[in-house]
Amino acid sequence: MLLAYLYPMSDRLQRRCRVVSQPPVFHSHPEIVSGEPVFVGTRVPARNLLDWIEGGHTIDEFLDNFPSVTREQAVAFLEQAGEALLSRIARAV
Repeated sequence: MLLAYLYPMSDRLQRRCRVVSQPPVFHSHPEIVSGEPVFVGTRVPARNLLDWIEGGHTIDEFLDNFPSVTREQAVAFLEQAGEALLSRIARAV
């Protein structure tokens, strides 16, 4: 606790630590949905969440239609996707 006070982490580093310490949210296996990334413990492709949001739907609507996906999984996936995109953009600059 004292170290956290003396050496506070930036918001970005805190987000990275949370992502690294969390269990996987999605995975890919050749025998599950032809290897497309799916939410862990489901056969729901992670891409479906992006498609629903792109179509103007809310996370709640997605979760209502895919009850095997938890809110925590959906939010963590979006956070990881956002971090990956921002990291990719930063490397390109």
